[in-house]
Amino acid sequence: MDAAIDHRYQEIKNLAQEIVDQLRNEVGKLGFAPDEVRIMNPKDAEYRLELDPSNNEYSLVGDWFDAKGQKLGCLLFHADGSFYVEHDVVKSHPTKRRWFVEAVNAWGKDADIKAEARLLPLPD
Repeated sequence: MDAAIDHRYQEIKNLAQEIVDQLRNEVGKLGFAPDEVRIMNPKDAEYRLELDPSNNEYSLVGDWFDAKGQKLGCLLFHADGSFYVEHDVVKSHPTKRRWFVEAVNAWGKDADIKAEARLLPLPD
């Protein structure tokens, strides 16, 4: 990992783990068994720095991939402390037959973490 990327990752690694824990909590609240949906760890993402055109500062961006190279989610940490994290679930809702769980998302700033599942209605 590039030194600048590693430095930024070290700054957010504890927060990133808290966010992933929140995503896992959201999955559990839906009724999935603990081993039924795998939310990857922050350290397993591939990171890069991207210039944010709104403030000319660099954001840390990470992508999660499966073993076949398909993207499973992303982590975005802005220089101002705000963030957005998303991880695919792609499974039928475990307790609501007419719903599909597409992903879980988290957003916020610093230690203020909000998270929710993204559900889609199944066609009749």
